[in-house]
Amino acid sequence: MDDRRTESGDRPADGRPDWRRRARRVGRAAGLGFAAGALAVGGFVAAGETVRFASDTVFAVGALILGFAVLGWSGSVFAGRGIENAQEHLDVSSNWSEADSRRAMTLLAGVGVGGMVGSVLATLALGGV
Repeated sequence: MDDRRTESGDRPADGRPDWRRRARRVGRAAGLGFAAGALAVGGFVAAGETVRFASDTVFAVGALILGFAVLGWSGSVFAGRGIENAQEHLDVSSNWSEADSRRAMTLLAGVGVGGMVGSVLATLALGGV
């Protein structure tokens, strides 16, 4: 690991954002979602459900995760500074920050997109739809 990074690891000491590191994080989350989506479709089919039911269900769950992540990300941007200021004013130390929240929601969006893509490709591989 580069020792010039800040504690959060997203921004080197020179202040520029580290896009490759961010892309790797989102890529890993999308890979996790892809694997989970593909395995879930296969699991549903192995359990006796139709390919269509499995595909629809897993795709819907992936879309739900993506939607939650987008809503959470926008909520972090909208109210994050206010929440941080309220924590400081109330002298509450929860270690919650707008940047951490946005980072978490971005990873969750990656999982959702990966799950949706994984369910589609698993459906095609199983010959459904």
